[in-house]
Amino acid sequence: MPVTIGHEFSGEIVEIGSKVNNTSGLKVGDRVAVQPTVCCFGCGPCKEGYINCCDSAGFVGLSGGGGGMSDYVCVDSQFVYKLPDHIPLDVGALVEPLAVAWHAVNQYPVKEGDTALVMGAGPIGLGVIQCLKARGAKTIIVVELAKERQNFAKQFGATHILDPRYEDVVKRCKELCDGQGPHVALDAAGVPASLKASTLAVRARGTVVNVAIWEKEVPFQPNNVVFGEKKYVGVLGYVNEDFAGVIQALDDKRLQPVKMITRKIHIDRVVEDGFRALIDEKDKHVKILVDCRA
Repeated sequence: MPVTIGHEFSGEIVEIGSKVNNTSGLKVGDRVAVQPTVCCFGCGPCKEGYINCCDSAGFVGLSGGGGGMSDYVCVDSQFVYKLPDHIPLDVGALVEPLAVAWHAVNQYPVKEGDTALVMGAGPIGLGVIQCLKARGAKTIIVVELAKERQNFAKQFGATHILDPRYEDVVKRCKELCDGQGPHVALDAAGVPASLKASTLAVRARGTVVNVAIWEKEVPFQPNNVVFGEKKYVGVLGYVNEDFAGVIQALDDKRLQPVKMITRKIHIDRVVEDGFRALIDEKDKHVKILVDCRA
């Protein structure tokens, strides 16, 4: 069956079902961001409130039905979030990827003045940098190969950029963090080198948060975690509280992600100026916004 894609999107409410339990006070005309979660609500994880870990989890725009590139899409009202008046729909479309980063940063209670390591400055890594900054991290070390993405990382709040081809990541992290290493490392790169460096770089009783989806099995030395009583935590997607947290941070301007939008295109040009650009010039772009209006 054909699927209309688009799981990172915002829009305007045009109709509310008669049986909707509208506890959020949503109304026609509201500009909203959509949490594209598809879950069963009946499995063990869902009953515990971990809908992101649903046994049959999916996403609007990926798992069937309409997506963000449809003319209209019908979604569960509990996954619809009104945008503050000063937040444009363009930025509303960034709430979903920022919620992934927010959820990841939530796994370690970042405090004002903490130090952090981010592996990879792709779209999710750049979101992580912004969320760390919004939470008050003092030192944000980013490991990235591509020059363009290094520049993006600086724009969004990285205090130090390391190129692993020319610097010893573990050694430099310890030097930059009072000889101990960062409090937390967030791996958005998902390669063997980032796994090893993250687990070695964090300080004793530090935390490594895996944000990446891995393509294949990789070697892992548990002693890198055991010695130092470090924690290794996996995260997946987001839950409702993450969407609410991102929107609140946008509202009070702790998050200002508009520069993540590196191009705006009309839906008629989505292949040539969208998908093709992300394939041929991926390091030059973070998010390409598609305008689906006629």
